[in-house]
Formats: sequence, C-alpha cells, structure tokens
Amino acid sequence: MKKLFSIVLAALMVAALLAGCGSSTAETKAPETTAAPAAAETTAAPAETEAAATAFTTIEAGKLIMSTNAAFPPYEMVADDGSFEGIDVEIAGAIAKKLGLELVVDDMDFDAALLAVQQGKSDIVMAGVTVNEDRKMVMNFSDTYAKGVQVVIVKEGSDVTLDNLGDQMIGTQRGTTGYIYASGDYGEDHVTAYDNGASAVQALANGQVDCVIIDSAPAEAFVEANPGLTILDTEYTVEDYAIGLNKDNTALLEAINGALKELTEDGTIPAIVEKYIPTK
Repeated sequence: MKKLFSIVLAALMVAALLAGCGSSTAETKAPETTAAPAAAETTAAPAETEAAATAFTTIEAGKLIMSTNAAFPPYEMVADDGSFEGIDVEIAGAIAKKLGLELVVDDMDFDAALLAVQQGKSDIVMAGVTVNEDRKMVMNFSDTYAKGVQVVIVKEGSDVTLDNLGDQMIGTQRGTTGYIYASGDYGEDHVTAYDNGASAVQALANGQVDCVIIDSAPAEAFVEANPGLTILDTEYTVEDYAIGLNKDNTALLEAINGALKELTEDGTIPAIVEKYIPTK
C-alpha cells in the first residue's frame, strides 16, 4: 500500500511539473502587450520598402497629417467636390502610401500651416514651402522635391519692371518668401501682405497694388484665370521646395527622405509634377 501511494504521488508530481511547463510556453508565445498612447504611437514600416525600414512616430496612429494652405495652385487647391488636389497633395499621398499611412490634409492659413508642425499639431507641412535659414531654425526639412521660381505679375501694359520694383506697391501672400524677399529688398512700406495668393492677385486687378510677387506655377494659373494680367519675363529668384517637419521627429524625417528617393527614382514624383506643370 505504501509502495502504491508512492507511485501515485510521483505520478501527480510529474503531471504538475508538465502542467507548469505548458503554462510557461503559452506565455512566451503570447506575451501581454500595452498599447502606446495615441499621441506617441509608433508606426512600424512595411517591410517591402527601404523608406519604411526605420520605426517612426506620427501624431495619430496610422495617419500622416499634412498642414497646408490649399490656395496655391497647382501645388495645393480645393477641387470642385471639396477634396484637395495638386502636386504637394499627390506627392504627400504617395509618401503616405509608401510608409503604410493614410494621408489627412488640414487646410489653414500659410503661417498657421508652418506653426502646426512646430507645435506638434501636424506631421508635415507642404505648401510650396521654401527652405531658408530662419525656417531651418524652427523645423527640419526633407530633401528637395521641386524647384520654385518667384516671378512678378503685373497688368498688361504696365511700366513695372524688375529695375523699378522699389518704386512700386508690391502684393504678396503673408508669410511667404515672396513677402520676405520683397520686404527685405524694398522695405515693408512697399509691400502689402494678403492671406493668400488669390487675394493678392485680386488686389492687383483692382488697382490696390502695382504688382504681385509669387511662385511661377500659381502665377501662371492666376494669370490664366484673370484676363488683363501678365508675368514679367525675368525671374525674381529661384528656390528649393521641401517638406517641413517638427525638429524632434528625426525618425519620420529619415523615413520621408527614403520615400522621396524611391518615388523620384521610380518616376512617380516627376510624373506628378509633369501632370500639373507640363514640360514646354
């Protein structure tokens, strides 16, 4: 009887030991996880693209929030159905897809769009943004994806030239490099800033300013839509367009630069630019 009791006890101990091992294996296969806060969600990059090789953070999990001023054709504008379209919108959409994210476009004034990135309210800003030293102090910039040319819009038959701009009243969009350059070159007394390019062009048509300094692509669109206006032959200045990001989000900057490189090499970005600005 004692021998039988010993055998039963040994069997129970072996069963208990095996049960304990089974429990340990189950926990290893399915460890408990804790979700990260939404404001600092880590987005894992898809494995199929080099651009997504590094983990990065976005403001909202699974989304890429782009602040812009959608009154800058053909880079960003509002379509007839209320959606957003343009060079920047399509490039941002291609980047988001490459990184496994959904693009969200947040339309606002140009100054506010720049501040949104700095204050962590958007992931990127794309609005025909030019890289300059002042902006580099408060945000990071991606590699260049397009060239911007500043031109001067005047009324047909006007005697305004690049040589006498200092004698004119110049209209610009508030916060843009057109305003920065014009006020720096000719003084703030010679420059009137408007909320958007369309308002500046309307002021020119109404005789409130003598000319408008703005990027060449939107300038062509505005002139086409406003008979009686024309663009001076000589360029005012040439700039680089890039994507602005928060200074602290270097991982997202790296991922976006990787995406830009791939999208340029595979012809996606050149095709988008050609779609809106056909080669002449």
